[in-house]
Amino acid sequence: MKICFVGKGGSGKTTLAALFARHLAATPVGVDGAPPLLAVDADINQHLAAALGASDDEAVLLPALGDHLADIKEYLRGDNSRISSAAAMVKTTPPGRGSRLLTVAGVNRIYDALVREVAGIRLAVTGPFATDDLGVACYHSKVGAVELLLNHLVDGAGEYVVVDMTAGADSFASGLFTRFDTTFLVCEPTVRSVGVYRQYVGYARDYGVRVHVIGNKIDDESDVDFLREHVGADLLTWIGRSAFVKAAERGRHQPITAMEPANRDALDTMRTAVDACGKDWASYTRQAVEFHLRNAAAWANDRVGENLADQVDPEFVLGPDLLVR
Repeated sequence: MKICFVGKGGSGKTTLAALFARHLAATPVGVDGAPPLLAVDADINQHLAAALGASDDEAVLLPALGDHLADIKEYLRGDNSRISSAAAMVKTTPPGRGSRLLTVAGVNRIYDALVREVAGIRLAVTGPFATDDLGVACYHSKVGAVELLLNHLVDGAGEYVVVDMTAGADSFASGLFTRFDTTFLVCEPTVRSVGVYRQYVGYARDYGVRVHVIGNKIDDESDVDFLREHVGADLLTWIGRSAFVKAAERGRHQPITAMEPANRDALDTMRTAVDACGKDWASYTRQAVEFHLRNAAAWANDRVGENLADQVDPEFVLGPDLLVR
């Protein structure tokens, strides 16, 4: 399953993304041990590595997806005859016959170059907004690498991709918000945080995006009542104030098993909700094509100098049947 964490800036979405990834990694599946897992930091504020337990020195050395966009395009293009060149690919270019597809645990040169293990979890990072980007570049050009990867990634049962997204409604600048089976919207018991929830679901529901609200920084039952009043049945579970989290934020990282039992139960509830999701590859492919055609008409055709609608393979549907066994 592909899972993203969104919410108001400062709501704790990066912390929750890290906790959830660590919980998945520490929860064996059958006799095979930990499930296949890939974490991705797609936030303009790159803090997921630190939240997982990396030091500042380790985090700054992580290779950035945004710095290798040309290589990513060249690899994913493969032998797709509908794509004239890697340079003609944009963030929304969908896969077609001949494209190279990714799996969560597969071996490929993109993962070899750009995925590193942090605290036992495989992590890819978009990369920070550099000085050279100020005033001349949009961060979504970097996040485009994530959208391309997700458009070409086939995940199976018991496999997880956990993505920490940009704050607020920034993800609606592209079709990236539709690339997930489950969206966890982290919400504090405050009016401002609830306002971000209303804005997000106002857009997302039109596209069938499955949104679960995760309450965070909960002190008492009145906080839960507040969230229930404002988000209703969308409230899945909540994380209480946590000495475990406070210690991690001060640089003292403990095993996830040391987390408060009630908060670990909340992480279990989240996993159960994810595992209960169905997969609709036809809809996933259709939405990718829809947003590609929108972007092509709005700006990409002019920028590339081609009609990028021609990149769409009308007979192609992404899914596990396409993987070579």
